[in-house]
Amino acid sequence: MLSAESAALVRATLPAVAGALDEITARFYATMFHDRPELLDGMFNRGNQASGAQRRALAGSIAGFAGALLENPDTRPDALLSRIAHKHAAVGVTDDQYTIVHKYLFGAIAEVLGDAVTPQVAAAWDEVYWLMAGALIGREALLYQDAGVRPGETWRPWTVVERRTETRDVVSFLLRPSDGERAPRARAGQYVSVRVRMPDGVHQLRQYSLSADPGDGLRRITVKRVPGDTDAPGGEVSNLLHDHVHEGDELTLSAPFGDVFLDDPVDATTPVVLVSAGIGCTPMTGILAHLAALRSIRPVLVLHADGSPADHALRAETRELVRQLPNARAVFWYESPGPEEPDARTGLMDLSHTELPHDATVFLCGPLPFMREVRGQLLGAGVPARHIRYEVFGPDQWLPDTTD
Repeated sequence: MLSAESAALVRATLPAVAGALDEITARFYATMFHDRPELLDGMFNRGNQASGAQRRALAGSIAGFAGALLENPDTRPDALLSRIAHKHAAVGVTDDQYTIVHKYLFGAIAEVLGDAVTPQVAAAWDEVYWLMAGALIGREALLYQDAGVRPGETWRPWTVVERRTETRDVVSFLLRPSDGERAPRARAGQYVSVRVRMPDGVHQLRQYSLSADPGDGLRRITVKRVPGDTDAPGGEVSNLLHDHVHEGDELTLSAPFGDVFLDDPVDATTPVVLVSAGIGCTPMTGILAHLAALRSIRPVLVLHADGSPADHALRAETRELVRQLPNARAVFWYESPGPEEPDARTGLMDLSHTELPHDATVFLCGPLPFMREVRGQLLGAGVPARHIRYEVFGPDQWLPDTTD
């Protein structure tokens, strides 16, 4: 709980801090990486740094946490904290790193805001930071414990047993533990981090959803090539996997993490709606495969949007999994339809003519503009916000109204 004195100061200064957060976080990362370059080796993704995505995610998390404390001073924003904790555990964050971040973040705040940061204001925001950090440290400790690993030591070698081309720019890798030991428990919908050594010797990380049923001891990730452009660099890890990793090669994977998953007893009957676009289909296919493995009787509605049937990764597999489930159906939207899917709808996803099952749990994944638009459609159709669970590839840019 934020003290009354600090709450008053945070409320008064939040507009100024929020308005300067982009500059603050830019200076924070630049200074920290200058002094601690080792943090870029296997901890922070260089692509997200170059594009500004990581900076915007940090700014959003700070402002979101502070705003939530002010709005509901007696409670913590658990949804926000859970998402961050899973991301941190997936890259091996440890307690001591919060002290490092505190040093450089508060140094950047003082530099950017200058005299506005009085000792009293600094103390109030310090309280906000350590409330957030303490909550995350506790959650991450539990996540490491649940995964059966020591904090930060989440990595294991896995061997590629199959590489399969899904579309012109998507490939799947099926993996098994290289050490012959049992695979860690995973839940349908979760993700793993993949850590690879780049040509310049620096290790880089990227999270990939598990795209198949995780219950058989193997793991599958499905990876889209990410070309660069003038606004953002290409995906270093994804492109390396496409170009250089084949059957028999070894990859380093984290334990599975992610707070968006299907916790499904065999006899569950609550309807499930799986909504995705593009490569966002990967966690949905994993959930669908898990339901099929359980021979689930739950009503399942699969909704997917893509450029064309040829661009739709795992399309045929999705159709087959839907066929195996007695109460499942699928609706696809394509901007450029093709004969492979004669019943598909044309254009962007529009739910106005789609009957949604009552009281369903909705899983949502895809590009951020798509998720914002479709989440709005779902809310407009009467789906409660608490029933919509979403996954974001890369740093979370915070969909609106996540605290509800």
